[in-house]
Amino acid sequence: MLNICQFIGNITNDIELKQTPNWTSVINFDIAVNKKYTGRDWVQQEKVEFISFVAFKQRAEIIHQYAKKGDKIYLAGEFQTRSWEVQDWTKRYKSEILVKK
Repeated sequence: MLNICQFIGNITNDIELKQTPNWTSVINFDIAVNKKYTGRDWVQQEKVEFISFVAFKQRAEIIHQYAKKGDKIYLAGEFQTRSWEVQDWTKRYKSEILVKK
């Protein structure tokens, strides 16, 4: 099965390096990707898509060290959806790209 996503966009937020309970480095951040398309009236349109990313270990540390808010960045990874339960026992979901490159 193939699960590869590639993006070029601008980082939208400051990247904060965190540690999991077992001391694994992790970062979560978003990028903005401009999308151009032709509308029904044949007029060129532009839309911005915001995509969430997560990176672990050495990848997280390298991105945190060299990238900052506003920088243009190329990322490749796998699409994933994670879920968790909150205090009122409802389930929450988040779709994101797990950085592999």
